[in-house]
Amino acid sequence: MDKARNCGGCRNLTGCVAQSQWRSGTLTALGMFRPTFSASPSERLYRTAVRIACVIGILIGAFSDQLKAADAQSALGVDDNPHAPPLVQVAEDPRLPRVLILGDSISIGYTPVVRKMLAGKANVEHPDANCLDSAFGVGHVHQWIGQKHWDVIYFNFGLHDLEYLDSKGQYVTPDKGKQVVPIKEYQANLRKIVSTLQSTGAKLIFATTTPVPSGSGGRVQGDEKQYNTAAIEVMREMGVETDDLWRVVSPSVATVQLAHNVHFTSDGYRALGAEAASQIGRDLPGEGRH
Repeated sequence: MDKARNCGGCRNLTGCVAQSQWRSGTLTALGMFRPTFSASPSERLYRTAVRIACVIGILIGAFSDQLKAADAQSALGVDDNPHAPPLVQVAEDPRLPRVLILGDSISIGYTPVVRKMLAGKANVEHPDANCLDSAFGVGHVHQWIGQKHWDVIYFNFGLHDLEYLDSKGQYVTPDKGKQVVPIKEYQANLRKIVSTLQSTGAKLIFATTTPVPSGSGGRVQGDEKQYNTAAIEVMREMGVETDDLWRVVSPSVATVQLAHNVHFTSDGYRALGAEAASQIGRDLPGEGRH
């Protein structure tokens, strides 16, 4: 989950090299580029009609998928602005404070909501990648903060730390693999990450890890509570504010979280995004401080 990259499910039949090759190969296989001279006129007409029907079916399917993707973006508060997808680096308004959100796919899900709610108040960015576990964060945090000035950094690590993987990187039960980052190592990693983030001078906010339900691959239900306790201990020690996202969605996981899955419905992401935006908004610098 989230660790492999591909073409991202592109449905543009004319704008993607991979799909252009697929289209050419598919149509060739259907005979669209290979007329059959040995068949009778009626047979050629029938075959042509079948091929056209197949192509229309493919195009309708692609268009349907594209509409579904658009609906999903709309549900998350993403409009038609080409800068809206959470991993795309948006054009900044130099008059506004800068906010950086760091986290896994959960943060990717609520970033569009935060961006929308803070429109006109802050530039809201997320790295163009899933930030994964805390060990990965230690190795990449310098890259993510870059050379920009940040006013608020809202961050989380946890769900990828507590998962169990086998030697092939596949999700497994605890008896068949190892936890990616044990709690003590998790705390040590958080201290390193916080130290680096504090060097930016930004206001830091740590978001607690959201609930792990039963049956979610490679994770044990409730493990996030131990990791949150450990993380809050580090944040208190280092003077970092905490936003309890776990508390926000925990009472309603049955309706806002996907079944046997750590991810959320559009309502869940809206709730998370609204909480994050509210917390970030309170910590934005006043006019003239930027």
